[in-house]
Amino acid sequence: MLLVERTSVMNIENAIRGARNPMNSWARMDSRYDESGNFILGENDLSLAKRLARAGSDHRKYLRQIFVSMDITAPLYWWKEFDTYKVGTVANSCSTMHKIAALPFTRETFSCERMTDGGLAVLDGVIAFLESERQAYLETKEPEHWHNMIQLLPTSFNQMRTVSLNYEVLINIYYARRHHKLAEWHTLCDAIAKLPYAKDLILIKEEETEKE
Repeated sequence: MLLVERTSVMNIENAIRGARNPMNSWARMDSRYDESGNFILGENDLSLAKRLARAGSDHRKYLRQIFVSMDITAPLYWWKEFDTYKVGTVANSCSTMHKIAALPFTRETFSCERMTDGGLAVLDGVIAFLESERQAYLETKEPEHWHNMIQLLPTSFNQMRTVSLNYEVLINIYYARRHHKLAEWHTLCDAIAKLPYAKDLILIKEEETEKE
């Protein structure tokens, strides 16, 4: 299970202005804000943005200045893979150290939608034990109950993190992970494909394939 919420895309205007700095071509800028406050790339600016995006990472530095923030809820086993992307990303997570006892343990607390009946039976036993230790910890504050929760917590436990990225990083993520065996990556790639101007600035290899 992976859930993407509260997505914001920022700084497109400044990024495209910066993309025109090398040729001092600011007079050709034709983008605008619509009545809802959304930044709309004009024909000139979009043409330049697309050309630079396809020219390679050395030429599309402006994509590193288009920032994205999103809240992602996903299991710990997925977060371990996401942590590969350390450059150009920042993440603040909900804390298992401080808040592991704050909410009850239930099946909904875990990503288990593809487990077999046997796997679910084992997980249910773990959940029951974790919940009993949580209740014991809340009553006694004895550290052994807290350690049992922390050290036995399955990697299917869902954690929410507020993540900051940029369009250059999203290009790398999309093409490295869109065919991954973990379905969570497919969900994130689908969300990436729906970002503003994603087809033009992120899914840059798709258009090349279509032309072929």
